[in-house]
Amino acid sequence: MAAGAGTLIASFPGSPTTSLHEFPYPPQTNAPVLRGSPTGGVPPVTDLVLGATAGCLACVLTNPLEVVKTRLQLQGELQPPGTYPRPYRGVLRAVGAVCRADGLRGLQKGLAAGLLYQGLMNGVRFYCYSHAEDAGWTRYPGGTVAAGAAAGAVGAIVGSPAYLVKTHLQAQTLAAVAVGHQHNHESISGAFQSIYEQHGVRGLWRGVTGAVPRVAVGSAAQLATFTSAKDWVCERQWFGEGSWAAVLAGGMVSGVAVAVTMTPFDVVSTRLYNQPVHADGTGKIYRGLGDCILQISSKEGLLGLYKGIGAVYLRLGPHTVLSLFFWDKLRKMVQPQQPPAP
Repeated sequence: MAAGAGTLIASFPGSPTTSLHEFPYPPQTNAPVLRGSPTGGVPPVTDLVLGATAGCLACVLTNPLEVVKTRLQLQGELQPPGTYPRPYRGVLRAVGAVCRADGLRGLQKGLAAGLLYQGLMNGVRFYCYSHAEDAGWTRYPGGTVAAGAAAGAVGAIVGSPAYLVKTHLQAQTLAAVAVGHQHNHESISGAFQSIYEQHGVRGLWRGVTGAVPRVAVGSAAQLATFTSAKDWVCERQWFGEGSWAAVLAGGMVSGVAVAVTMTPFDVVSTRLYNQPVHADGTGKIYRGLGDCILQISSKEGLLGLYKGIGAVYLRLGPHTVLSLFFWDKLRKMVQPQQPPAP
């Protein structure tokens, strides 16, 4: 397979080799598919639901790293390095700090909002990418990456309110180890209600200017590097072709490129979502995407844009592989049984 083609060849246990788009995009087959026809025996609408469900299942297992990432990215906000207390030092020690302050349940803070975000964002991404594929856009050079980035941007816009609430809830903790602004929501429903009552519908999409480039850049980088990274691992015979170990290793190698390109937008997105706001809904700290980047780089240094990169990286590979695993299992459950050959 050509490097960067955006497809993943994986042999799942008990099934023949199949061609899948790197999650979270729909599977492809080499044979032409008629408009509106099922892919691999699964109706398109069902495929969208299964993809969103797979993303949610993966979210349950990787949400602790999201909590840690959020705390690390808010720590020392707009303060020069070395001038502020650091309750969170590295991924592993940050996990311990969260557990001591909030208990084991603290590692799953914001999970409900995270699941809502994964369902909305991935469902819309599937839907948009399916249309792009059906229209033949993905057959052009670079079409897979462009379609993936565009679909990711639309998904980010739709899922932005859920990501906003997720960030608020994951940042909340005891005053002794609190970082960033504390919104003090009682629940996910209370958070949505409070934001809507204070700032209206527009307030629910505050921070979306940071979310769109975050998802678009991350999606494009992953599609451009995942397959070539997996093939590179297999060529060196570190793992067997088609094994889940090879997929995981490819995801972790690809994760380096994705983490480097996406983390600055991830940090900016977290800051824009979590900042306090005036009565009219405008941010008290940052005026927007560009202002946030300038303030962070000037006051925290360029490395300030890479806070939490360890947690971002450690989440990427497992989340991709878990999503593929759940996707495969769910599709097998709903695919019609093929009649035995005569």
